[in-house]
Order: sequence, then structure tokens, then C-alpha cells
Amino acid sequence: MEKNTRGSFTGNLGFVLATAGSAIGLGNLWRFPYLAAKDGGGLFLLIYVALVLTFGFTLMTAEIAIGRKTGVGPLQAYGRMDKRFGFLGWIATAVPIIIFPYYCVIGGWIVQYAFTYVSGGASTIYQTGAGDFFGSFISNHISPIVCFFIFITLSAIVVLFGVEKGIEKASKIMMPILLILIIGIAIYSLTLSYTDESGETRTAWDGLMIYLIPNFEGLTFSKFLSILLDATGQLFYSLSVAMGIMIAYGSYAKKDGNLVSSINQIELFDTGIAILAGMIIIPSVFVFQGSEGLAKSGPSLMFVSLPQVFEQMGIWGHIIGALFFILVFFAAITSSISLMEAVTASIIDRFKLKRSIATLLCYVISLIVGVIVCLGYNLFYFELTLPNGAVAQILDILDYITNNLMLPIVAFLTCVLVGWVCKPKSVLDEVQIGCDKKLRRAGMFKVMIKFIAPILLLVLLMQAFNLFSFLG
Repeated sequence: MEKNTRGSFTGNLGFVLATAGSAIGLGNLWRFPYLAAKDGGGLFLLIYVALVLTFGFTLMTAEIAIGRKTGVGPLQAYGRMDKRFGFLGWIATAVPIIIFPYYCVIGGWIVQYAFTYVSGGASTIYQTGAGDFFGSFISNHISPIVCFFIFITLSAIVVLFGVEKGIEKASKIMMPILLILIIGIAIYSLTLSYTDESGETRTAWDGLMIYLIPNFEGLTFSKFLSILLDATGQLFYSLSVAMGIMIAYGSYAKKDGNLVSSINQIELFDTGIAILAGMIIIPSVFVFQGSEGLAKSGPSLMFVSLPQVFEQMGIWGHIIGALFFILVFFAAITSSISLMEAVTASIIDRFKLKRSIATLLCYVISLIVGVIVCLGYNLFYFELTLPNGAVAQILDILDYITNNLMLPIVAFLTCVLVGWVCKPKSVLDEVQIGCDKKLRRAGMFKVMIKFIAPILLLVLLMQAFNLFSFLG
């Protein structure tokens, strides 16, 4: 193996920005806002923030500490903690292998929209109709594949340059741009107002109140459980846990670095960006489409509902639309880089290959799978009913397998490993290295990793098979 093939981050700043870049992706800018809209805004936000500070902190701390303690990627890290858990490394590595191709397909969709808005072609979306434009694009045999190829190739180039010159350098450039863009667009979105044909005037501040203030009216146990499970599932997307990513990035962290401070900063970055994304999207959709628009947006919010909103902004809609999709592109590519790096790191560690060969191998396999996913909307189109009742095709099936099954399984077994086999002290001792203060949330970490997190994860797995349907 080449000397320094694995590489390492040059310091805490590089580690925090790269890890935050991994966490900040489509989960924050696409999935978080539509779940918040679906689940009533403020109540979802309250539950999500509480989970980030407890459940999310626990899983992220465990994975980053395992990575730094073992010094290897996810494929080998679990086995080094305890030989009996070596199998978990294969499952954890399989997660990004499956997610990366279809994530890059969605990244390709973002490339298409960003190019359309930046090139001044937004009128094409408006003339065709946002829904028809999106449907026509993904069902095309060529365009989605070309956009997917551009996105996955850009991701591979960054990974090819390695940890310091590739991932860390790219993160130091893209993360500040992302932060400036999202703050600027959020401020603008809060100035919006609209008077409809009936004379009713809706302002962004009204939409912001729906987003920020919890509404407990009509709350039932079934509804609360649904929101809790949505927020728990969102953590996997948002914090990049149970995907092997945090273990891979933890293995690149400096041994004397302050993990407690780094993890707190990553949580702040990630949650802050998600909340700002909601401040952009939910008030904007409310202003121009009302409460009904929020209720029916769902997963199509970014590619259908938002272009409809941008259309009603006039000339400003072209500018804001372009800036927004550039923002989403930066967020998406930092996450796709981390997914690819998790796989590449495992290949390097297990098979002692050069980074260039490991990256190329991951790239070729993902390219083939991604093309199949693209064709799932046309040539290979079919419909399959999943155990949770949803009708799906290729991309949805891969997403269901990873998000609803594999991620909770990896997270659950990680809790068993750290909480009951190696004991929490093995992780807490690693976290304390480089930290001049005692970990304030050590007690909470022990309770979460041993009891609460495993129960939540088991409930999440049960929900994947629709076992709570009797609650109505």
C-alpha cells in the first residue's frame, strides 16, 4: 500500500467541516422540510431537536470514537472492537454501497434544475408545468443518465485526491459558500407576502409561526408515534449515522483532537442548516400555496412545489431559484463524497489497494447501478408494493431497504456492541482523549446507548413492516 494512502485531516477545523459537509445534504434541504410540513411544523421540530441532542449525539459519538479508536474504515472497525461483530462491518459498508448510486441519481436531478435556472431556462419549467417537467425529465432515457454521470464523476474526482487535498479542501471551500447562500435565501424568504384572488393576504411570518410553534391540538398517540418515527428516521439522513461514514471520518481524525467540541459543532452545523432550510421552504410554500400546499407537498416539494413558488415570485424567482439549486448542489455533493469515501476507505483497508484503484472500483460499480436506477423510471419501470404499503420502483426499493431496514439494524447492533459488549467506557475513554473537561453528557450517553436508543430502533424496524397499523 502507498504511504499515507488513507490520509488524515490536518486539524479539527478540517474534520468538523468535512464531517458537517457529510451530514448536511439532501436530508437537510429536501427531506427535513417536507417531513416538517407533513407533521405540522413546530411539533416535528421540537421532537427532532430533542432527538438530535440525545439519540443523534449518542450514535454520532459512538461511531466517530470507534473510527478514531480503531484507525480503520467501517469494514474492519467493528471486528477490531470485538471479533464477534466483524459481520456488522460488512452490513455497515453495504449501506453506502447501496445508497451512493441512487443518491447520485437524485444529485443528477439537482444538476438538471441548477443548470436550467442558472442558464435562464426556468421559463421552460413554468411553461411545461412543474409536475410535467419533472415527470418528463426522469422518464427520459438519456438526460437523467447524463446528469447522473456529471454528478458522480465530480464526487469521484474529489475522493480521488484524498482526504487532505480532496475532501478537506473541498469542504473548506463549499461549506462557507453553502452557509452564506442558505442564510441569504432564508432572510429573503421571510420578506415574502402574497394576496390571492379571494383577497386573503399571507405572509412569510405566518408560515414561520406554523413552522416554529408546536401545535398540540388534536394530537393522538398514533400521530405522536408517527412524528417521532419520522424524526428518528430523519436523523439517519441528516447526521449520516449507521452508514459507516462517521467511522471512516473518525479514523482520519487527529488522536489529540477534541472530539467533544467537534461533535457539538457538527450537531450545531447540521441542525442549524436543517432549520434554516425549513425557514426557506415552509414559509415560501405557505405564502403562495397556503396550508393546502404544505399538506400536499411531500417528497415532490423540491422538484415540483418549489418551482411553482419560484414562478410566482416573478423575476426574483429566477434568481432565487438559481441560488437555491446551487445551494442544494453543494449540500448534495458534500454528502455524496462522504458516501463514496466510506466505501473507498473500506476497500483500501481490507484489500490494501491504492486510493486511485479503490476509487475507480467504487466509481465503476456505482456507475452501473446508477444507470439501472435512472432507467427505473422508463425502460425498467415497474411497481411493487412494499411492506409498509407504499408503491415503489427501483430507487424507492433501494431507499426502503437501506433507510427502513439496514440503517436501524446497523444502529441497533452498534448500541449492543458499545452498550453491552465493549461497554460505554470503551467509547467514553476515547472521547475524553484530547478533551480537558469531563464529558457533560456521559451519563445520558450510557442510558441512551444501553436502553433508550435500542428501543427506539426496534420500534423503527417494526414500523418498517407497518406493525402499528392497528393504531389507526
